[in-house]
Amino acid sequence: MSNPTAPPSYDAAVDEKGYGGQVNPQYATQYGTETQPLTGTPYPQATGYPPAGGYPQTGYAGYPQSGPPQPQPQPYGYQPQPVASPVYNAPVGSGPSESENGGFSTRGTFSDKSVRRMFIRKVFIVLGLQLLVTFGIVTIFTLVDDVREWVKANRGFYYAAYAVFLVLYIVLVCVESVRRKSPQNLIMLGIFTLSLSYMTGTIAASYNVKAVMITMGVTVLVCAGIILFSMQTRFDFTKCSGVLFVLVLVLFLFGFIMIFAFRYDWYMQVVYGCLGALVFGLFLAFDTQLIMGGRKYELDPEEYVFGALNLYIDIVYIFLFLLSIFGGSGD
Repeated sequence: MSNPTAPPSYDAAVDEKGYGGQVNPQYATQYGTETQPLTGTPYPQATGYPPAGGYPQTGYAGYPQSGPPQPQPQPYGYQPQPVASPVYNAPVGSGPSESENGGFSTRGTFSDKSVRRMFIRKVFIVLGLQLLVTFGIVTIFTLVDDVREWVKANRGFYYAAYAVFLVLYIVLVCVESVRRKSPQNLIMLGIFTLSLSYMTGTIAASYNVKAVMITMGVTVLVCAGIILFSMQTRFDFTKCSGVLFVLVLVLFLFGFIMIFAFRYDWYMQVVYGCLGALVFGLFLAFDTQLIMGGRKYELDPEEYVFGALNLYIDIVYIFLFLLSIFGGSGD
């Protein structure tokens, strides 16, 4: 019969898996054996991954203590080395504006949808007022015979309006501080609209009344279709600025040649009008996507005057080129 007070067997007193060959503290307490600090790891750890709360600290009888690791004493004069923070490479377009140049900027300025909607609303309200003034003047210059004859007899006002148009256009396009400062930007835009409207009305007065009215209707339909198409299509017209520059250069050279070589050939006038309407139709799509945003390039939210100016010029030039195609001389 076994003695209950006899010391345990070696296998019972030693647990190789849990205590690394050391004496089990249960029997060490019972039989008065002094427990030594354990050198092995009492619990298996996953290689390469510290446990939650830091690495365990060895306490009494090898049991781990919870909490972060305790700071170790450092020798006198020790200076900790600064740890370099990791470099964060922000994704393209994550900031408010990746780059800006003359009112044009890359994607990112319209992160807030309410800002975009307010900007688009301002642009189209200003554009609507401009077109209302322009087509109103064109209608008066075309339908009222006295005004029509007076405009034809006083060509000097046309050239004065052209000078005002050119100066204000250069200022509004090139001087960013002017077109962003209210109310002087709106005042200058209003004078610019009146000057171009007078020029457009003077040109329309030289054409048949019926042709002018038909051209106004066609212009409204064409421009509305281009604007709606530009809003819905996935094709990015803002990437085609180089192509548009080449087309404008071709249009300019073609018109310069017509002055000397094909001045009285009606079919060349039709070709020139079709080319001009095509080029400014593409410009209308380009400027519409700049305003709507979400493309490679877009306008800054403060550039509502610049956006309305671009759309207004595109529509007026489309009207003039279409008038040269469909219009019959009223002289």
